[in-house]
Amino acid sequence: MKKRKKIALLTACPESGHAQRTINGISAQCLKYDYDLVVFCALSGLNTVQKDYTIGEKNIFNLPNYDLLDAVILDTAPLMDGDGDTFPEKIYEKVRAKCSKPVVALDMPIKDIPMIPNENESVLREMVRHAIEVHDSKKICLISGARDNFAGRYRMDIFLDEIKNHGLEVADEHIIYSDFWYTGGSEIGRQIGEGIISMPDAILCGNDYLAIGVIYKMKKYGIRVPEDVIVIGYEASDEGAGNEISITSVEPNDALSAANCVDYLRKQIDPDSEIIPYEEHPKLFTGMSCGCQPDYTRSVQSLHDHIYFTYPNYADEEISNHYDIGMLMESYIFEKFTASDTPERCIRNIIEGGYLIYPFANYFLCLRSDWLDSSRELREGYPDRMKIVAAHTNNNELYFYSDAESIIFDTKVMIPRIFDNTDDKPSIYYFTPVHFSSDTLGYSVTQRWMDDTHRLNLVFRNWMRFVNNALEMTRAKSRLLTMSLHDEMTGAFNRRGMYVQLDRMMENADKNDSLFVCVIDMDRLKYINDTFGHTEGDYGIKTVSNAASSVTMSGEIFVRAGGDEFYIIGVGKYDEDSGEKRISSFENVITAMTKASEKPYPITASIGTAIRRVEKNMNIEDVISEADEVMYQNKTAKKCQRI
Repeated sequence: MKKRKKIALLTACPESGHAQRTINGISAQCLKYDYDLVVFCALSGLNTVQKDYTIGEKNIFNLPNYDLLDAVILDTAPLMDGDGDTFPEKIYEKVRAKCSKPVVALDMPIKDIPMIPNENESVLREMVRHAIEVHDSKKICLISGARDNFAGRYRMDIFLDEIKNHGLEVADEHIIYSDFWYTGGSEIGRQIGEGIISMPDAILCGNDYLAIGVIYKMKKYGIRVPEDVIVIGYEASDEGAGNEISITSVEPNDALSAANCVDYLRKQIDPDSEIIPYEEHPKLFTGMSCGCQPDYTRSVQSLHDHIYFTYPNYADEEISNHYDIGMLMESYIFEKFTASDTPERCIRNIIEGGYLIYPFANYFLCLRSDWLDSSRELREGYPDRMKIVAAHTNNNELYFYSDAESIIFDTKVMIPRIFDNTDDKPSIYYFTPVHFSSDTLGYSVTQRWMDDTHRLNLVFRNWMRFVNNALEMTRAKSRLLTMSLHDEMTGAFNRRGMYVQLDRMMENADKNDSLFVCVIDMDRLKYINDTFGHTEGDYGIKTVSNAASSVTMSGEIFVRAGGDEFYIIGVGKYDEDSGEKRISSFENVITAMTKASEKPYPITASIGTAIRRVEKNMNIEDVISEADEVMYQNKTAKKCQRI
């Protein structure tokens, strides 16, 4: 089968209107050209105040192996992190250093990377025409993003040019550069309400958030919308449609701009192939904020998509392909995830809860091999090898959640099956971060068919947050369990851990198995403590522990029974010589360690063993006591020799 080309997209906030439109435009063209789309996506905005959380989200952009991709689209605007252009520049540096394939930036420039401009000039002019030609506005106030923001300047320039084309002028006080958020609009609303800025006929906003903010604040001052002033937004967001006063807003032409990116790249990766133009035209949606007849259908749909239904209509045959936020919460999946008592159960619960993010062709959960070790933090990059700890394919090809079935692979391939070219139609692969705060645990891969209209949404983002928190909860439980069952100094099992492990070993014992016990006790610890100090005494204990641990066989357990006393215990096939062989092995190891340490004192230990055939309800302490008695005989003999 011919290798299917793969276009990569780097973006963030997949449930946002911008991301949805962008992926729709790219998908439409990739479907025509039989390309796969590989999306590396942070699930939250990169300008969040939760800095450590954002570090964990950003790390997904260290994953792409550009050698395995054919072209790259950088969706610049969502990659802004609130610190100016710093993060897009970091991505630029990575791309320029590691990518030899065609790269294009969408809508906003990143240094010398070719940019496909947005196709929004006509829709921005439509906002102005609606205010002037439909509502006869003469005194217009313009609010856009920051002056040093590319999109902020662009939108303001188009507004001013179209107003000039209508023979009107805008007062300096009504040309306002703010920020693209509620706070910016709210501040302008305050200034209008207090008379610092004179009352306009219409307010045109660079996005819906500004419009919502300005309406909210003007209402506090008794200014009525649309009776006293009309307000028009931009981006046709769900927040605007569902606002108390629904926002008249125009839909950006993001899909066309994104489609143009694919066509631009196609000319380079398939230079002799046909270009099939993308055809879809955005429109202005009327709301209550301008006084036109509101588009109630759109407002109701927006509310329906975001409302928390306590009792959804499970009889709806389409419900399995459209889980909403209410269904996610009412599934109590978060409680099920975090209640997992073992790492294995946690992974199983995650995969079994995968129905909430349907539809997908395949879902893979890839984690670091050492993800359970909470003492090791990974803030940037990924290890050379990753592990697929669970997989869920909807064609029953692959479904597992056990460590025995896990798949270890080279991280540079990102996910093994992505390049096998066995699928008969193109796909979208979403690579999303798995982390807790700034600590990267791994990533997930969700494969959907290109012709599937479902995109990552609010349900997916929150489901993944539940996954992140569940994995961290499991790590915490695992660490506490380890601490409760293990000795902190040596890492050996403590007595509690010994009994837990012994119960399992005895349950699995065959009728012909034997119980093997080896008791090891350090010699002359008091002398070392009194003469050289307790630090040296601890060194001696650790040396004996290391020697005993090194001769512990697979399937046996190693226990620190007391201050300087250790056990090796096994259940299995042992013969009469097993004890002597183990003693010899231990003494060889401890002698070598003592010599290598070059300490002014010898490190030695006395050792005794016992072997007894496994019997029902046998008293394990009796066997330990037998080995302990042999050990003391050994220790007494050594004392006599010294005397």
